[in-house]
Amino acid sequence: MLDSRRNVALACALSALAGYVDAIGFLRLGGLFVSFMSGNSTRMGVSLAEGQWWHAATSLGLIALFVVGAAAGSLIVLGRGANRQPWVLLAEALLLAAAALCYAFGLSSAAVAAMVLAMGLENAVFQIEGGAGLGLTYVTGALVKVGQLLAAALTGGAHWAWVPNLLLWAALVMGALCGALAYHWINLAAIWFAAAAALALSAIVAATRHR
Repeated sequence: MLDSRRNVALACALSALAGYVDAIGFLRLGGLFVSFMSGNSTRMGVSLAEGQWWHAATSLGLIALFVVGAAAGSLIVLGRGANRQPWVLLAEALLLAAAALCYAFGLSSAAVAAMVLAMGLENAVFQIEGGAGLGLTYVTGALVKVGQLLAAALTGGAHWAWVPNLLLWAALVMGALCGALAYHWINLAAIWFAAAAALALSAIVAATRHR
């Protein structure tokens, strides 16, 4: 799926957006994630072992919301009409805007829930014909591919095939850096910037989909 400059650019932009939102959620939740469910699953297991039932339930709730968001994104992709990417991104923008509005009205828990749904939904952007697509809100798979493609390059394969996956990782890290700085500046109101970015990406993808 990272087979064109357009796809690489879009994937990196979305990975940065995910890092931005996840950093804000991580700081808000004190060590839990809104996009990295492997981390939440580990925290859930540890909490169960230590008898911290509330923390375990919180982790499970975040995981469930993420799955619901991923399912919603897939339903959009599997709907009628060609090229559903702009619609997925528009839905993500609306969820992030809803999160910012919830925070403005003092509903921080609802804001976090909307953020998690948005992150689950984002992973459907590159979904094709019901397949799993490309994970955009976590980069463990991308780093595995970096290692695998580096090994292939060293044994006669394509020399630079690993670069797009490394760019995905770097984009998420940079997004997380910006998200943490924004959170320390204006708290959850920083989600407004994420909503605007998702809306802009939706418009760009819609305008360039025929090229």
